[in-house]
Amino acid sequence: WVQLVESGGGSVQAGGSLRLSCAASGYTFTSGCMGWFRQAPGKEREGVAGIYTGSGRTFYYYADSVKGRFTISQDNAKNTLYLQMNSLKPEDTAMYYCAADDRSSTAGILRTSRYKDWGQGTQVTVSS
Repeated sequence: WVQLVESGGGSVQAGGSLRLSCAASGYTFTSGCMGWFRQAPGKEREGVAGIYTGSGRTFYYYADSVKGRFTISQDNAKNTLYLQMNSLKPEDTAMYYCAADDRSSTAGILRTSRYKDWGQGTQVTVSS
């Protein structure tokens, strides 16, 4: 049974930074995919960043809208996934969720349909 708990959200001004954390239990960080998603009011949930670990290698994926500003990482010893968000914009305002899937494939890593386990979300609000 996988449990994911996000934290680190808050309110910042445009140009500011936040670091989100996702503490995972019941999930092995050494294989499979984890991702960060966000959902703004009235919009569909979208993939922001993903990380795949397998066969001793790690791959990173980002949505075009956050490339160069957001960085996904994981600390295997702490069973924690991170999302460092810099140069935040008002359009980054959303509820942010982490998700996990232990299958050995990178297919659909930024798609909600890929994941079976989700956290409860943490709110990020960026003011102009």
